[in-house]
Amino acid sequence: MRLRRKRRILRCVRKRRDLSTVSNNTGKIKRRDTLLMSVVRNEKIRLPYFLEYYRKLGVNHFLFVDNDSDDGTAEFLAAQPDVSVWHTNASYRRATFGIDWSNYLLRKYAHGHWVLTVDPDEFFIYPFCDTRPLRALTDWLDGCAVRSFGTMLLDMYPRGPVDAQVYTEGQDPFEIARWFDSGNYMITRNPEYGNLWIQGGPRARVFFRDTPSKAPALNKIPLVKWDRRYAYVSSTHSLLPRGLNQVYDEWGGEKTSGALLHAKLINTLGEKAREEMGRRQHYRKSGEYQAYAQGLDEQPVFWCTWSEKYINWRQLEILGLMSKGNWA
Repeated sequence: MRLRRKRRILRCVRKRRDLSTVSNNTGKIKRRDTLLMSVVRNEKIRLPYFLEYYRKLGVNHFLFVDNDSDDGTAEFLAAQPDVSVWHTNASYRRATFGIDWSNYLLRKYAHGHWVLTVDPDEFFIYPFCDTRPLRALTDWLDGCAVRSFGTMLLDMYPRGPVDAQVYTEGQDPFEIARWFDSGNYMITRNPEYGNLWIQGGPRARVFFRDTPSKAPALNKIPLVKWDRRYAYVSSTHSLLPRGLNQVYDEWGGEKTSGALLHAKLINTLGEKAREEMGRRQHYRKSGEYQAYAQGLDEQPVFWCTWSEKYINWRQLEILGLMSKGNWA
């Protein structure tokens, strides 16, 4: 594993050549600042609310890689004083689906910082997030000598078809996508990296009902006290060193955990699926997006009898989808 980690780090250092600076405000980063890392392409419609949400949560500085957007994404981000942006027109697939770029920027700018690595349709929640800032969580994790924090990706969806309501720039997507599956999840342990592997939920039952093993993974480790020796391996599903993946208690107790509310299943999905099918830059030659495009032609409704309307993090804890553990 140590050799694999060194190779991963060397790979990300080589991939730095893919990146050109659009706006570098990293000189403003202070020692205790919390950072956020994201790779984006044509996401301008999502970014105003995304930035607002994470600023309120307590993120101090944002690191973005813009993968050759043509909708004004880079220009919008470059105008933000708490954002640093790099551009690349290189292959997303050949950069290990963007992780090589993230690993390099994290290595260069995030050493010693708590950092969230999320997609622009992922919204982090944690115990007491309605009353305590993100710094309260990271301070507690520091006090417990915990270096990584796990979440489950919770797909949110509307009551009717995904294209029945139009998402507008700056809007809270959960005004549209308010529902989630309270069950229907399969959990296994990945013996190679020691992380949990979670599948299921609405995408599995609608888009992958005949091939559930090909459904997207829902396990994520988005919050890490970064060290330049660390590296993500597969999206934010797993890291090296291997111990960072131990975000659950093997002895039967409950470690503190959170969730990522996933705003993918709104009307923007159809256009995104068509674009990514043409680019073929995602995992398995964008097979996931092919399933979305084909499934959306049938105008599916994700809502079902076991759908739950999202209220707050306490609801998710009661359902066993996250835990406050021993954080009181």
